[in-house]
Amino acid sequence: MTAKTESNTAALFLEFSYKKLLNEYWPRLRGCVESLTDEQVWWRPNDASNSVGNLLLHLNGNVWQWLVASFNHSGDMRDRPAEFKQRDLIPASVLLEQLGATMQHASEVLAHLSEAELTAPYEIQGYKVRGLDAVYQVVEHFGLHYGQIVYITKMLRGEDLGFYRELNKTGRAS
Repeated sequence: MTAKTESNTAALFLEFSYKKLLNEYWPRLRGCVESLTDEQVWWRPNDASNSVGNLLLHLNGNVWQWLVASFNHSGDMRDRPAEFKQRDLIPASVLLEQLGATMQHASEVLAHLSEAELTAPYEIQGYKVRGLDAVYQVVEHFGLHYGQIVYITKMLRGEDLGFYRELNKTGRAS
C-alpha cells in the first residue's frame, strides 16, 4: 500500500465517521428528543432499562471521553456510573445543549485528525486502543444508543419518524 493510498483510506474513514455521527445519528437523535416531553425523556419501562435522559448523559460522557478528551490529551473526569444512576428530571433542552456542545467538539476533533493520530496508541477507560479504535467505538456506540432512542420515541409517539422516506416506493435510494 502506498502512502497516498493509506492517506486516502484514513481520509475516507474519517469522512464516513463524521457523516454517520454528525450528519445522520446526531440530528435524528436530537429530533427524536425534541419531539418528547421532559417526562417522556425520563420515562423507563422498568428499573433494568435506561431512560432517554440516561442515554443522553451516557452518550455525552462516552463521546467526550473517547473522542474529545483522548485526542485533545485532556483530563478524563467522566463518572460513567452517575450517567445511569441519574433519576432527577433534567430538562431535555439542557441535555441536548450539553450533548450538542460535546458534538461540536467531536466535530472539530474529527475534522483535524491525522493518520498518525489514528494509528497512535491511547489508553481510554482502562483499555489500550489505537486512535482508529476510539473513533470506531464512538460511532458504533452512538449508533447503538441512537437506535434505542429512536425505538423509545416510536413507542411513545406511536408513529413512524420518516427517516427513510426515499425507500418507501422501491426499497432503494433514488
